[in-house]
Amino acid sequence: MRFIEKLEEGQEKGNNMVVPMFFKYEPLKIEEKWQALWEREGAFKVVEEESRAKYYLLEMFPYPSGKIHMGHVRNYSIGDVLARFLRMRGYNLFHPMGWDAFGLPAENAAIQNNVHPAKWTYDNIANMKRQLKNLGFSYDWDREIMTCAHEYYKWNQWFFLKMYEKGLAYRKRSSVNWCSKCSTVLANEQVEGGLCWRCENEVEERELEQWFLKITDYADELVESCDRLSGWPERVLVMQKNWIGKSIGAEVEFPVVDSDESISVFTTRPDTLYGATFMSLAPEHPMVEDLIGGREQEPKVREFINRINKEGVSKRMEAVLEKEGVFTGSYCINPLSGEEIPVYVANFVLMEYGTGAVMAVPTHDQRDFEFAREYNLPMAVVISPFNEKLDAEGMEEAYEGDGIMVNSGQFNGMNNRDAMKAIVDYLEDKGMGKGAISYRLRDWGISRQRYWGCPIPVIYCDKCDIVPVPYEELPVMLPEDVKLTGGKILPLEDSDEFIRARCPGCGGEARRETDTMDTFVDSSWYFLRYASPNEVDVPFDKGKVRYWMPVDQYIGGIEHAVMHLLYARFFTKVLRDMDLLTIDEPFKNLLTQGMVCKGITRCSKDGYLHPDEVDGLVCKRCGRDVERGPVEKMSKSKKNTVDPDRIIERYGADTTRLFTLFAAPPERDLEWSNEGVEGSYRFLCRVWRLVNENFETLRGVEPFDGSNNLDGYLKEIHRITHRTIKKVTEDIENRFHFNTAISAIMEMVNALYQHKWSKVDSLSASVFREAVESVIILLSPFAPHICEEIWERLGGDVPLFRSKWPSYSEDALKVDEVLVVVQINGKVRAKVSVPVDTAEKDVKEAVLADSKVRRWVEDKNIKNVIYVMNKLMNIVLE
Repeated sequence: MRFIEKLEEGQEKGNNMVVPMFFKYEPLKIEEKWQALWEREGAFKVVEEESRAKYYLLEMFPYPSGKIHMGHVRNYSIGDVLARFLRMRGYNLFHPMGWDAFGLPAENAAIQNNVHPAKWTYDNIANMKRQLKNLGFSYDWDREIMTCAHEYYKWNQWFFLKMYEKGLAYRKRSSVNWCSKCSTVLANEQVEGGLCWRCENEVEERELEQWFLKITDYADELVESCDRLSGWPERVLVMQKNWIGKSIGAEVEFPVVDSDESISVFTTRPDTLYGATFMSLAPEHPMVEDLIGGREQEPKVREFINRINKEGVSKRMEAVLEKEGVFTGSYCINPLSGEEIPVYVANFVLMEYGTGAVMAVPTHDQRDFEFAREYNLPMAVVISPFNEKLDAEGMEEAYEGDGIMVNSGQFNGMNNRDAMKAIVDYLEDKGMGKGAISYRLRDWGISRQRYWGCPIPVIYCDKCDIVPVPYEELPVMLPEDVKLTGGKILPLEDSDEFIRARCPGCGGEARRETDTMDTFVDSSWYFLRYASPNEVDVPFDKGKVRYWMPVDQYIGGIEHAVMHLLYARFFTKVLRDMDLLTIDEPFKNLLTQGMVCKGITRCSKDGYLHPDEVDGLVCKRCGRDVERGPVEKMSKSKKNTVDPDRIIERYGADTTRLFTLFAAPPERDLEWSNEGVEGSYRFLCRVWRLVNENFETLRGVEPFDGSNNLDGYLKEIHRITHRTIKKVTEDIENRFHFNTAISAIMEMVNALYQHKWSKVDSLSASVFREAVESVIILLSPFAPHICEEIWERLGGDVPLFRSKWPSYSEDALKVDEVLVVVQINGKVRAKVSVPVDTAEKDVKEAVLADSKVRRWVEDKNIKNVIYVMNKLMNIVLE
């Protein structure tokens, strides 16, 4: 029913006066009403329509931890603004949501609370889904997926088997990062500063049989195609390129003295080969045993290796690591100089990078320089700066720049850059080495020694060895009879029913793999499943995926740059090569939003305090004075979080959304401000009041259609309306500058408050109606509930979610006059209004006639006048 036909609460008894019918702004009632309507009408459901331009908008799906946090609110509010805007722009908008539902936190919570991980997870999903709906996010919930559902993880297993068939999945014994607290392996990407990314426990190194996916087969393509991702932040692309770490150089063989073996080394600096004066091996290098066996140094080397292995791989990757090593007692031969050089085991060399052996050139590598000084090892200069001679004994640091080759045999006198290729050619000709490309990236270890994850579909048979589970037996289901105690390294081993299996090859007794998959496997293809979430015969409908993919806009945190984003790109390329996809990249454009931050509060006795635990500057728990700390990312551990439910309960979802969008541009960190939340709420009340107080003027009036000539303040209001439409449209569509878009709407509302609209003629009422309708439509992506309510009560024929976005008129933007800034000797002294495009001599005449300008120039000689059309006049005095 149209608003003008309703008298909800405004007819006073005994009085014919009708008072405004929506005087009080009650956000919770309004939001509940519109959320119910959107759900009832299936407002955001979508199907493929070949005749319409599609747009796939996706935010990274959340882990169901139990409650959403303000980071979620900000991330999903950014996405919802774009979703609502693009729908109104006519796109067939695909905006799904799901749950990254496997993972260790659920398992830990199950142990702590004596509840099954599935129940904990599904209860959390229900609560978080309620929270997301309460914020009015316009998702197509019919597309919802949960990665812990066997209907989903069946296809993880299917992909694994396909990769196994193609040699992209394999098993080997490997040194791994081990978190003893989480009792599981961590990928290198999941270790931060030597600590577990989840629990911050110190990571150690272990040797385990592990399953790997051969991402290195795609290393070159992953690097090269970064240059085609023009819609990605440069920062993310640099992080991915650095992580993949493509290096061009040479592989060189160093023969071991008194042995038929040689040590293979990869180097990017073959020009420094003559300067290699010792060799450094990784502690886990396979040749170490032969090099130390039976030698005097053997006990010392073993003690060193045992100590280093306890430190973990990630700690050894730190730039500030103190370089340590121990002599093996063996020597190898520098193939170019012919000299015997000592072989060391060193903590900074990793088996996972290059060949696990580093030729050490202390004069031209700072790390080697420091090591050589510490252990009194020889040094030889082989590259001299162009205008300087170096003495190895007198060097205080390594020289790593370019120069002229010296002490390098037949290559002396060459530019070192030219010598690189010449030395590689020489090595190849003599059979001492070859040109090579190396990558920092290592294959993706996906084995995890936990319960709550996707089982790896493999069976082990004493007769047949490794046997993949037949496709028709998928999914391999997680058993429900596993008791989780926290002390068991492999929880699935507790289930006899799960472990015992028949070999698909020979029919004999066999056992299942008890590791589960890294949860990043789940998130490496979920964006494809949304296209057909209920498909049972294939992982996804190829036709529907062909329509929707790639994702046009992906939104998420920078912390996923070298894990999720890299793995998703890898998966996409693998599935393309399986003829399941026709695209090379999953995400066309990427927005990495900033963090939500808040000041921390500490007590000397009770540590970090939640705001509710502080009264002024006093700790409520102990009465001590508190210390206000720096502004940091919101985190539970530092108790500087804000509960979205409490903000919504007090101010409403629209205010909560509006603040997170107005306080900072999406890519910047947002600092929480209670005053900012209050300000956003007051603005929405102001919009409500603007319509409420002028309802009689707006009632039954058609918006101005441009058919009449306007002048005076009506022309200015019309111009402001169209200027704001243009500004908001461009800020959302081109720049994601939601804060400046909201600011422009606020300025327009301020302009409308400058005039009295209660008693105006029909033309003025129509101009005002056009302006008010524009405010409501432009504001609706940011604060949809209040805007839908006002729109309905103003008599909107269709709800806003089915309305069109307004367009602006170029003619309306034109101005008759401009304000020219007047500078005298470079300082602003006045502003003068003149007709647009006025000739310079006429502008000069008007400027010199201005009283403020006359005061500065009278009795002085004007040396020069510089005029910038419609903007600036600078008068230079002698």
